[in-house]
Amino acid sequence: MTIEGTQIRLRGHDLWFADLGDAAAAPLVLLHPGGVDARAFAPDLEALGAHFRLLLPERRGHGHVADDDQPLSFETDAADTIALVEEVVGGKVRLLGYSDGGVVGLRVAARRPDLVERFAMVAAPFHRDGWADGVLEELDAEPQAVLAESYGEVSPEGAAHYPTLARKLAELHRREPQMTTHELSAVEVRTLVMIADDDEVTIEHATAAARALPRAELAVVPGTSHGLLWEKPDLCHALLLDFLLGEPPRLLAPRRRRPS
Repeated sequence: MTIEGTQIRLRGHDLWFADLGDAAAAPLVLLHPGGVDARAFAPDLEALGAHFRLLLPERRGHGHVADDDQPLSFETDAADTIALVEEVVGGKVRLLGYSDGGVVGLRVAARRPDLVERFAMVAAPFHRDGWADGVLEELDAEPQAVLAESYGEVSPEGAAHYPTLARKLAELHRREPQMTTHELSAVEVRTLVMIADDDEVTIEHATAAARALPRAELAVVPGTSHGLLWEKPDLCHALLLDFLLGEPPRLLAPRRRRPS
């Protein structure tokens, strides 16, 4: 699949994003997982694009964006995302972050709630300890050839650079993220915490995030893994669109959300 996009200069770096759908519709920013690019949202573009203007930025070292000699950083990625929203939209957006993209989105929501109308955090931890046993160790293994091949299809550095990116990603995940539940308690953006029932992020960690975030909702997608948006796209789209478009119903028997 090919996604047409454009280069943009932000914060002294040449970045890339796609702008799809109805320009008059509400903007939805899609933040891709680590080690891949905007094509990770291929199963979602039609369903989400029917309701939103879709903005798909790619991060430093990913997709069409050149790598540099600096370590990867979720904070840098969040700052780049904020700059993109300010430059291209100039106002509030809905935000959907998948895996590492969810980590970036959470930082954006925490730093600039004035720019985020609501945020869907899909299969993403708020702290590195939220990854399931063995996930971080697997990042040190030889990268899969199919990932390198896909990377080479769009990267200015070509497939041969992918092992370098994979090493930098492994180093990033040993350091970040390190948000605390206390920090989450200050994030006032309405948030959907969405997780697979057999995810690389533990359900216990996702539950802790949903309990700490003041305006959080929790969705566990049954029979799926970290690839949930590809494995059960229709179910995921139904949950995402209900959250992104709808308003919370009047609750009949709430406990955590009971008015004080």
